[in-house]
Amino acid sequence: MKIELRHLFYALFLTSLQTSYSQELVATNPLIFADVPDMSMIRVGENYYMSSTTMHMSPGVPIMKSTDLVNWHLVNYAYDRLGESDAINLENQETAYGRGSWASCLRYHNGKYYLFTFSATTGKTHVFITDDIENSSWQEKSFEPAYHDLSVFFDNDGKTYMIWGNGRLMIAELETDFSGVLPGSEKVLLENASAPAGNNIMLGAEGSQLFKVDGKYYLFNITWPTDGMRTVLVYRSDKITGPYEGKVALQDRGIAQGGVIDTPDGHWYAYLFRDYGSVGRIPYLAPVTWKDGWPVIGIDVKVPDTLDLPGSKGLLGIVTPDDFNRKKGDETLPLAWQWNHNPEKKFWSLKDRHGYLRLTNGRLDSTVVKTKNTLTQRTIGPKCSGSTALDISEMKEGDRAGLVLLQKNYGWVGVSKDDGQHKIIMVTGQEDTGETVVASLPLNQEKIYLKAECDFTDKKDEALFYYSLNGKDWSKIGGTLHMSYTLPHFMGYRFGLFNYATKITGGFIDFDFFKIVNNKTQ
Repeated sequence: MKIELRHLFYALFLTSLQTSYSQELVATNPLIFADVPDMSMIRVGENYYMSSTTMHMSPGVPIMKSTDLVNWHLVNYAYDRLGESDAINLENQETAYGRGSWASCLRYHNGKYYLFTFSATTGKTHVFITDDIENSSWQEKSFEPAYHDLSVFFDNDGKTYMIWGNGRLMIAELETDFSGVLPGSEKVLLENASAPAGNNIMLGAEGSQLFKVDGKYYLFNITWPTDGMRTVLVYRSDKITGPYEGKVALQDRGIAQGGVIDTPDGHWYAYLFRDYGSVGRIPYLAPVTWKDGWPVIGIDVKVPDTLDLPGSKGLLGIVTPDDFNRKKGDETLPLAWQWNHNPEKKFWSLKDRHGYLRLTNGRLDSTVVKTKNTLTQRTIGPKCSGSTALDISEMKEGDRAGLVLLQKNYGWVGVSKDDGQHKIIMVTGQEDTGETVVASLPLNQEKIYLKAECDFTDKKDEALFYYSLNGKDWSKIGGTLHMSYTLPHFMGYRFGLFNYATKITGGFIDFDFFKIVNNKTQ
């Protein structure tokens, strides 16, 4: 009976969340108000697929699907684990924050899907290949070195080309078996690709994405003038190897980096993203027209707030609540979940206690950013909240567990056990300097409810933390977390469920559920 009631509760919860996203008449920008940067997009028949960057998260390189360019849901990842180094495994005080895998390039060629990416953590360029992008695993190949912001193009002459670099862009052919760059094929494509934006440049042209339209090659890049904003550059040429002529294609609120996609009925759109404070880098979509052989992005060269496309049905494919209820033996996690670095399976479980996520402490750590098996999901703008409930009965001396808003400058609400006593605490932390207890209250029961609320409206970037003893009446604890997007983590804030030990291993926490609510009211 308890399980049936739990299922009913979550069915009603999902229905209410979907209802709050009632179908809009038209699509609006931002396309996804969450951290989905470095998009690479393809269309195969009626379906669109998009890859993005999640860096140190595991699994990595999310693959999303849409049939209308607006409503996206996760269907796969390129890999479960990116190697087994100390950094990506959070071992020996090493981390992969802000590294892992970066900008990817998604392609479809002769019935196969290809995903190219590079990693400063492994020092390699990685190639993932599959004939079923939604349902199967990928064959992986890799070679050295890590080619920065690469774009791969399968040309009509049977050759495969790769463009990469920052400021000075390079081009080369790839070996037919993707074992590396064809010897002797490497050459400079553009000596100073930032030139159309001027001479005073803060960020050299990068983020290359190459397309072929009506026989011409179009190379999209981003650059950043020192006294300006993130800027879209477009180059064109009759030959893939050049020469290229280039121009500034868009300067609007820093919306930049991406490429173009066509619809089955012949319309064109540009997919780009915008740095939006602590929520991360959020995708925008803009109509594209063609004039004199050049793509014209937006309306009056501005990215519009509304689009002539179906409205959004919500972000349930990008984030999702979870009641941790599974069939016996099933430990599958919804694709919206990602672990902070590679997880260690023997210390997490969905079957040790039915209907709960169990996190067990297998080693000693000093802070939440240094511990393994933190399970995360994106935050969402303009406002959102995440909540959970913990059974703390098996905590050991020195344990810390709860709900974190994860970035370099982080905050969490949770429970500590010291001198045999449990306390509800609100903590702020900084990766380099450790954690500070901002507020503390005694706790005399074995179950506690926790919640974090985020406000990203107009880059307000503030978060508050709450606790409840019964799941109904909430009390604020601690102060305001002033969230900030930092390059060392290079990622929007994430909700995270965690448990770590400071004195004794073997303690565990059972998480009952995770709820996420998005408030779209601005």
